[in-house]
Amino acid sequence: MQLHCLTVGPFAENTYLLSKADQALIIDPGFMEQAEYEKIKNKMGQESLSLQGVVLTHAHVDHVLGLQKVLDDFDVPVYLSKKDRYLWDNFPSQASRFGFRVDGFSVDPKTLPIKKGWEIGNFVFDTFYTPGHAPDHVSLYSKEGGLLIAGDVLFKEGIGRTDLYKGDFNVLEQSIREKLYPLPEDTVVYPGHGPETTIGHEKQANPFVKPAG
Repeated sequence: MQLHCLTVGPFAENTYLLSKADQALIIDPGFMEQAEYEKIKNKMGQESLSLQGVVLTHAHVDHVLGLQKVLDDFDVPVYLSKKDRYLWDNFPSQASRFGFRVDGFSVDPKTLPIKKGWEIGNFVFDTFYTPGHAPDHVSLYSKEGGLLIAGDVLFKEGIGRTDLYKGDFNVLEQSIREKLYPLPEDTVVYPGHGPETTIGHEKQANPFVKPAG
């Protein structure tokens, strides 16, 4: 599995393009400018990749700004946790708080299941429900790839903010300790913002959440 990261949009959000064989996934399309989207679209074209879907770690505005651009070009499903659809349902009002005028989306998301071995096309993930930053937040772990798409739960020596809708530091801390820190220490963590890190590094160096015990 190959992973390509593009930092995009006014929030410097990390959008991920995953590919395996001739298939692709887009994770958290946060691009705002057409030129940003074209970089991912062109890469899929150059590598003759068939897009299998869009997966959202959560529906905060900075992670879904570019979703409609993808849906306008590709007839693919969108996957989002069903735990709390408030952010999805209120995307236009979310965006308006940051000065963006947008419409709602043209599709209803399919349920992103919380399970081990969730399969989509050529890809297999263990999906963890990891609230605390957002009520619908899911993190995606690929054992085969040795990587975790962490969204805005865990950053390099940082964590997601907890002052937004249904944010809760104690819940976020529990998500990290119980779902993410038990992963192999060499697991590469790809966050929603900032540089990659590893589980082992965060267990040692993260000042906000230390391992239990």
